[in-house]
Amino acid sequence: MKALFTNTYESEFVNTEIEKPAPKKGEVLIKIHASGVNPIDNKIRLGLSPYASPVLPAILGTDLAGVIEEIGEGVTDFKVGDEVYGLAGGVLGVQGTLAEYTAVDADLLAIKPKNLTMKEAAGIPLVLLTAWEGLIDRAKVQKGDKVLVHAGAGGVGHMVVQLAKIFGADVYATVSPQKAEIVKSYGATAIDKNTLVEDYVNQYTDGKGFDIIYDTLGGQSLDDSFKAIRHYGQISSCYAFGTHTLATSSLRSASIHGVFVLHPMIGNEGRKHHGDILKETTKLIEEGKLKPLIDPRKFTLDNAMEAHKAVSDGSAIGKIVVDII
Repeated sequence: MKALFTNTYESEFVNTEIEKPAPKKGEVLIKIHASGVNPIDNKIRLGLSPYASPVLPAILGTDLAGVIEEIGEGVTDFKVGDEVYGLAGGVLGVQGTLAEYTAVDADLLAIKPKNLTMKEAAGIPLVLLTAWEGLIDRAKVQKGDKVLVHAGAGGVGHMVVQLAKIFGADVYATVSPQKAEIVKSYGATAIDKNTLVEDYVNQYTDGKGFDIIYDTLGGQSLDDSFKAIRHYGQISSCYAFGTHTLATSSLRSASIHGVFVLHPMIGNEGRKHHGDILKETTKLIEEGKLKPLIDPRKFTLDNAMEAHKAVSDGSAIGKIVVDII
């Protein structure tokens, strides 16, 4: 099979012919049709994510959509020919998805939504799972909650906005003015990201603060969250990697949740939960309640480096996906 290898950090991908893997016990062999690209993929390629980086040389790529071609021992939930999707590789010792085939732990997978293309499905797993873990598993969103999403038009953000609406929340999202219509189309109230925290807290919560805040940016965005949360509110962040003073949130008795969606793959904990979440996601998508935002540009294994650059240069409108077939 063809696969893109990363031999050294910051280097170009090397298109290589290698032997197709065979599924071990509990695994399935997938013919990959599309590979989603996330900012973490590019950080891994640059050597900026030591907690997730594989030993080089390695095949990168975290998300996939494809067709099962072979079933390993003990797998009963899938059959040959099933179209599946999942967050299934590209970290530590797990082969990535910038390749024609991969052998994947079946617990990480779910049947692909029938009303999505392979490209659309490949753009979902990492951002959806990150959103779900922070909003539903950790913050336990409820009907009527006032939810603020920082960068609501981004990869994780647009999923948080939609999930919060599905659960009956009153949703607000900070965005750049040119992306305001994206969050409005999902039923959220757009807040210009340059608006002062005090101003939007007063305008939309009468100064009390939001019930739940999902921070997808870290840095100043997380500090702003500490100021904008209500007493006993819930803050989730998938980018809490900096140094912060927690006094503001502590005085509000806020709970802070760190979300690291790669943990199940790296630590082999909670893998089935990821598959279960994606099964629920498939239902929501097929019912028309949830939809991915996919960047329209065409990327293949031949120009996958451009796809990696596109997730970090600010040019993406929606998720970047590499077409393998």
